Amino acid sequence: MKKLLIPAIIIVFLFSAQKISAQEVKKLTFNEVIKIAEDQSPQALMAKHRFRSSYWQYRSYQAQFRPGLTLKGTIPAYSNGFDKVYDANTNEYKYIPKKTLTDQAALSLSQAIGFSGTTISLQSDFLNFYDFEKLNRNYQTSPISIRINQPIKMYNSLKWQTKIEPLRYTAAKKTFLSNIEDVHSTAVQNFFSLALAQINKQIAVMNLSNSDTLYRIANGRYNLGTIAEEDLLQMQLSYLNAVTDSKTADMNLRDREIRLRSFLGYNQNVRLELILPDTIPDLQIDAKEVLDLAMANNPDIVTQQLNILTAQSSVAQAKAAKGLTASLSASMGLSTNGADLAYSLKNPSQSQAVNIGFTLPILDWGRGKGNYRMAQSSLELTQVQAQQAIVDFQQNLALDVEQFNLQKNQVAIAAKSDTVAMRMFEVTKQRFLIGKIAILDLNNADTKKDQNKRAYVQALQNYWSYFYNMRSYALYDFLNKKPLETDYEKLLQ
Repeated sequence: MKKLLIPAIIIVFLFSAQKISAQEVKKLTFNEVIKIAEDQSPQALMAKHRFRSSYWQYRSYQAQFRPGLTLKGTIPAYSNGFDKVYDANTNEYKYIPKKTLTDQAALSLSQAIGFSGTTISLQSDFLNFYDFEKLNRNYQTSPISIRINQPIKMYNSLKWQTKIEPLRYTAAKKTFLSNIEDVHSTAVQNFFSLALAQINKQIAVMNLSNSDTLYRIANGRYNLGTIAEEDLLQMQLSYLNAVTDSKTADMNLRDREIRLRSFLGYNQNVRLELILPDTIPDLQIDAKEVLDLAMANNPDIVTQQLNILTAQSSVAQAKAAKGLTASLSASMGLSTNGADLAYSLKNPSQSQAVNIGFTLPILDWGRGKGNYRMAQSSLELTQVQAQQAIVDFQQNLALDVEQFNLQKNQVAIAAKSDTVAMRMFEVTKQRFLIGKIAILDLNNADTKKDQNKRAYVQALQNYWSYFYNMRSYALYDFLNKKPLETDYEKLLQ
């Protein structure tokens, strides 16, 4: 039994050691987290796929204005039944057996013209008809024909698409850039959330060590009768709270690490340790410059323009539908008909056709007028909403610019306060050790030390959050003084 137990213990030990060593520790700076998030985070990948969808929608729109070659047919079309035929001699209907086979195909090359809505096509038709009852075969062919379809006083969807779809694609490109800035903002939040958890863990470890040391010293003083029991109990309570805070800090650290690891696309075998940025850019932003850039680049502004265009398109469609609509169709070409295919192809005859179809609502109980009025109201509502959205956008942007310009000073103050609070705690701790101050003064200094350390991390987070918020508004790199851009062709690979 011992011979089996010892190897089993060794195997378990080696497996546990291998599992521990398999965890890769990555020490990441703030800029590295931003870059990794942009390249491989699930949020960035989703933004890429949304752009791809918009790109192919735009390509589908463009394809409508290019020649299209289409082959249509029915091979075969078999029918077996009876035909109802009127006999003038007997003045009655007769049912004659019918058994036929039909093959047909049409090859069409068509071209749409957007500004007029015209469709021009070049077409070849073939039909083979065979009657099993009469043992009769007939070919109908049109080797070539030119066909034109011209809408008259109708809604021209292609014309409106030439206005809407390019703007929609422009909005998609700007939205992708804005989404990447949202990825940066989320990276900032997750980075400093874990960084703060790491700071809290460090604070908890240091506080636990200090509390343990001070409790031991207080216990010795109590035994000597130099401090009251109340002070000893206060130190004991501080120690117990430090133990609890240490365990809570451990749990929060694991939670924040899991969140950042998942956001960056890492698996559970990677452990993350973050390095706080020790500097921030010396940057102040002009509000008017940001506003001008945002009005030209922000996807929300383009979206408002797109909403108005779409509403105008609906008005045009409703207006066309409430009155007279017509279309002109014309064709000219060669056609043949006969039992011998080769002979009929050699002797084609000309064929022409022209027709004008129209629709005129005479009695619709005001439906067309009502749809038109609703479309007009929807357009007016969209225009009002767009104007209000732009006003709100400008006001929020002005406030955010003002907030960003305050952050540099806030970070400097927080850094100085952190240094002062840490020094004050060390001085207070030494004075407590020599019995110059009470335990309450030491606890107060300890609390301020922790608060100011956390406040410094929060000030850094606020700075970078506002920084990437400004980039998202304006789609502009304020550090390098150039518009944000990307290789859209690479996104499609």
